Amino acid sequence: MNLIKLDPARKLGSLDRNVFGGFAEHLGRCIYGGIYDEGSPLADEWGIRQDVLAALRRLRMPVIRYPGGNFASGYCWRDGIGPKDERPARAELAWNTVESNRFGTDEFILFCRQLGAEPYLVVNCGDGSLREAREWVEYCNGEGTSLARLRERNGYPEPYRVKYWGIGNEVDGPWQIGMKTPQEYARVFTEFGKAMKMVDPEIHLIASWTSGWFDDWVERGQLLLEQAGNLVDYMAIHWYVGNREDDFFSYMGLSELFEERLSAAEGFISAMRTCRKIKRPIYLAVDEWNVWYRTGIKENLEEEYNLEDALVVALQLNAFLRHADSVKMANLAQIVNVIAPIVTRSDGLFLQTIFYPFELYSQQARAEVLDVYWEGETFQAGDQPGLRVLDLVGTLDEKAREGTLFVVNRSLKETEARIILQEGEFGEEGQAYIIGAPNIKAKNSFADPEVVKTKKVPLRLSGKEFFYTFAPHSVTGLVFKLR
Repeated sequence: MNLIKLDPARKLGSLDRNVFGGFAEHLGRCIYGGIYDEGSPLADEWGIRQDVLAALRRLRMPVIRYPGGNFASGYCWRDGIGPKDERPARAELAWNTVESNRFGTDEFILFCRQLGAEPYLVVNCGDGSLREAREWVEYCNGEGTSLARLRERNGYPEPYRVKYWGIGNEVDGPWQIGMKTPQEYARVFTEFGKAMKMVDPEIHLIASWTSGWFDDWVERGQLLLEQAGNLVDYMAIHWYVGNREDDFFSYMGLSELFEERLSAAEGFISAMRTCRKIKRPIYLAVDEWNVWYRTGIKENLEEEYNLEDALVVALQLNAFLRHADSVKMANLAQIVNVIAPIVTRSDGLFLQTIFYPFELYSQQARAEVLDVYWEGETFQAGDQPGLRVLDLVGTLDEKAREGTLFVVNRSLKETEARIILQEGEFGEEGQAYIIGAPNIKAKNSFADPEVVKTKKVPLRLSGKEFFYTFAPHSVTGLVFKLR
């Protein structure tokens, strides 16, 4: 028996909805044939797939990162504006293809506006210049200049007011065009950031901290905050995980890796702010994260996800919520076709298993994250003993008197819990949202698109406690009222 205690007074922090962000890169079929499909009967007059938009709206992503990714380190934004038939096709070196540039800045902003998301643009500090970066800010946000007038001539008279700007992508990686040493990147970020802020002082800057988690990641962070602590708004980290050993319990034990990295990163930022007397907040942005281990560039990174992958996506979301005080942005990589929750073809789409936990959390997470008490059954993952079978987090909306308890059952069997509310009482009606299937390898496809989906079941509650049995290897959201 597991014991879970919910105390509305014990809060970990306020949830920033930007943790439910997404990421779109010029890679494989994410843009062309995914978001953008000129001539398709499923696309509007601008070429944007409306079925894709409808599915993405269910995920309620408040911010989308673009244009990469590795692609950003060789991209010139000027190639992607103006009349489409006059845009140059370029050799694209990151993914060894040819980029038509028929989808660029203006199309991306239009896509974001249709979706109701804020655009987050990543400037090229691989083979790109400082002038190119600051002029992109001016093209998007400026008024009364030649670049602003260029935007107007392209059909967009109002400034875009792009808030979020990343300076470079995965600059610590030897795979990256224009990889930077810690010293080089600290200097580049400082000068790029300074010039970009001169153009628009209101923008928020995201620094590329670590993606490879090499042994210089602490040095990278230290030099960045020593030299640009007055410019950095977010420190960006990346990770991808998988189950290469086909070991279910070790896969479920990845929760400890997420906790280790987030705790270390937020502790480092806190120490540096104290040391350097930085008064302004500096947050974490996990602006690329997902399950990815089966496919490579030959397969256009079109990963096929199963139920256990959906559980690991939920484990990552649990970690972001538990660290809500520091993690203020996260971007699922990516949103369509490429390691994505949505897969398209010319006549439609289907939703992968990982779509459903993301939808559940983004729709049902409330404003404050609770410090939930747990005791009960444990399991061993590799050399890690004593891991709790139920990985969980709670959220609360005090004004609406509503809460949600998110639970990943990492057992292959049903798991019972006694759930106690330590202040107040549960309202009579609640809902259980359950994502599961009989087999951990179950997956969706065009032929059978609903093998794994969310099942909604009413809950009858009363008093201060109730018992609930969590389905085997499942993700559950228990939504309740308080009185």
